[in-house]
Amino acid sequence: MSTTAGPVRGLLRTAVADPQELRERGRSERSRVPRRLLAVHVPRDPQIAVRIVEETGRGRLEHLLPLRTGRMAASPFAFLRGSAAVMAHDLACGPRTQLTAQVCGDAHVSNFGFYASPERRLVMDINDFDETARGPFDVDLRRLGASVVVAGREAGATRARTEEAVRDAVRSYRTMLRGLAGMGVLDAWHLRFDEDLLDTIDIEHLSAVLRKATVKAQNNDSRTVAAKWTVATCASDRLFVEQPPLLTQVVGEQEEIIADALGDYVATLAHERALLLNRYHLVDVAFRVVGVGSVGNRTYIALLEGNGPQDTLVLQIKQARPGVFTGYEGFDGTGGHQGRRVVLGQKAMQTTHDALLGWTRIGADDYYVRTFRDMKGSIDPSCLPGHQLDDYARLTGALLARAHARTADARVLTGYLGRGDAADTALVTYAHAYADQTEADHAALVAAVAAGRIPAEHQD
Repeated sequence: MSTTAGPVRGLLRTAVADPQELRERGRSERSRVPRRLLAVHVPRDPQIAVRIVEETGRGRLEHLLPLRTGRMAASPFAFLRGSAAVMAHDLACGPRTQLTAQVCGDAHVSNFGFYASPERRLVMDINDFDETARGPFDVDLRRLGASVVVAGREAGATRARTEEAVRDAVRSYRTMLRGLAGMGVLDAWHLRFDEDLLDTIDIEHLSAVLRKATVKAQNNDSRTVAAKWTVATCASDRLFVEQPPLLTQVVGEQEEIIADALGDYVATLAHERALLLNRYHLVDVAFRVVGVGSVGNRTYIALLEGNGPQDTLVLQIKQARPGVFTGYEGFDGTGGHQGRRVVLGQKAMQTTHDALLGWTRIGADDYYVRTFRDMKGSIDPSCLPGHQLDDYARLTGALLARAHARTADARVLTGYLGRGDAADTALVTYAHAYADQTEADHAALVAAVAAGRIPAEHQD
């Protein structure tokens, strides 16, 4: 007698829908949300964005809030990167489809990059999931397009260039979906963007930039971090060297609390990964400021040693706050343990992921844990000239499509988007309108800082 669990047995007995029927499901969504509505952004008062920035600072470490503001005020693109909550508010107030997938929630162009697969191969994918949720697929596509325009403007690209880049990003998204829709289920599921597949994409102008980024990423690992950020002690251990306020020691009771939390984290790993990690011992813990949108959240790095002081592993323990779409209609999976939400969302969207990805809790706060800077690398899109930005946008569009197709049927999404350029044109219009909004929001934040309403400091 089969011992298969009931829900799985029920799933396997479900009739497989005809591909044409699945595409028709997508096409039928056009009657509710015509593709032209993907262009809609109703301009709003920039002071609303400033208010949301202030509100999302609550619960963070107060002494770091001026640093957060300073980083966001640096440029419109920096503001966009740190203001996922602002765009979530705007997207939730506008038209969106009911075609759902696991979404990144913060799919701007700087949240794609390189990292190591468990087999030590360099892969490229979306790599930030703090805001992930189950929701309309088009929210990611719109944030991607808007970020292309904001980054392009910062790099000095013309409107024609940014328009072309967004159009190519959406076209690449649609093309990748069509390819995935025709593949076997397992083939599509396991498709990963490693160096071999990257060679098949039309990114000739970006190839030199990618090569430079991959070389840098391959040299980025725990041993490199330990060599730069730690010093050997007379007890043959290594300790983090403080660089306040960006890197500060954690000592005493708090260090013990974090050590206990790491024990709980190990229990969330697969059995063989837990066995691996148990061959290391904890040496030191430090507080580390990261990113733009994450400044003020509690984030730690833990130094572990395996076979001697030169055999190091650095873990990041990052606070997971409720995602930006929490409380908005049409978004699911935002409750419960927030670290678990991030980890499960990442595993759902990435073809391959950090082998040591797990979650824990410290006091009343949720955290997720991952390997710190494990062959991690990225490209700064705000520094790319127009022809390279276009290639990069095309690459990120394909990556986003592959990520969405893991939790949504590519045939349904293809049915909605179609083979023509209706969606492309609408999303180009949206991207430029939202870039205008972002620039106005950034200017309002800068004015608030100049008026003394919001404290800000700049720290490299």
